[in-house]
Amino acid sequence: MTSFLKQWTPIVLVLAIFGAHRLSAQTTQSKQQILWQKLEAAVNDVDRGLDGVLGVAIEDLTSGQKFLLCGTEVFPQASSIKIAVLAELYRQAQSGKLKLNDSYTVEASDLVPDSSITGGLTPGTTRVTLRDLATMMVAVSDNSATNVLIDRVGMENVNGLMNSLGLAHTRLRRKMMDLRAAGEGRENISTPQDMMVLLEGLFRGKVLSKQMTDDFFKMLSTPKSSFIPRNLPEGLKIANKPGELEGVRNDSGVVFLANRPYIICVMTTYLRRERDGEEAISKISLSAFQMFDRLARASEYGRVISPGNSSR
Repeated sequence: MTSFLKQWTPIVLVLAIFGAHRLSAQTTQSKQQILWQKLEAAVNDVDRGLDGVLGVAIEDLTSGQKFLLCGTEVFPQASSIKIAVLAELYRQAQSGKLKLNDSYTVEASDLVPDSSITGGLTPGTTRVTLRDLATMMVAVSDNSATNVLIDRVGMENVNGLMNSLGLAHTRLRRKMMDLRAAGEGRENISTPQDMMVLLEGLFRGKVLSKQMTDDFFKMLSTPKSSFIPRNLPEGLKIANKPGELEGVRNDSGVVFLANRPYIICVMTTYLRRERDGEEAISKISLSAFQMFDRLARASEYGRVISPGNSSR
């Protein structure tokens, strides 16, 4: 009997240790799930107070956990669709179809409203690169620069990339400031879930090479006036693109929080007041950051140790 017990003791110990680790992991997940439930409650509070329609997609890029509110509803994208245009530009640069340093001469026929940089250039004389145009598109949402890039990469190719990623509800259907097309219902559209999947695919290197992925997010992180970063700490890397139309406010991007990066896509439409949509996006962004910041800095038990913390 004694030899039998000696024979099985190591196995029993291994099973006990495994069981303890499993129980600890389950306990950690249970506590973290409470944080997700509180985030959901915060989003629902914003939704109830918004005079308009709200859609949200949030993904923890560490654990893969997601939160969706009206995640598959189609929303007009305004300038947020420029993320898809930028992705196709980089894909073609990677394939050799074009080069980011290819030059282009700005023409008077290129100019449309809301073009704060190209509108000040000398038509027929000023030469810029495709990278310059992409920077204008991202940093100040220059519509003329965007339209030149759409012509360069091809609208059908942007939509082809979306198809290849399974994003059936993300479509570039008109150039910027084409009011006739918009009036005919040809709006640029996506869903919170689609935009989340697009950004996740880019983040995980499923669309571009490592080098191109890094450069893509460096470009998309160009400082800009937007809603996701509004109440977040300065210096935090955020690769996002907001969108604004009458009755519409959107912002989608990746927040590169150390140890806990995440995706956040917030879309609003049918707004009675556009400012309410902007505030809704900023509130949800802050709630998401506060949760992920705690997860990033906490132990598996929830203990947060900040620099200079000497408490016991």
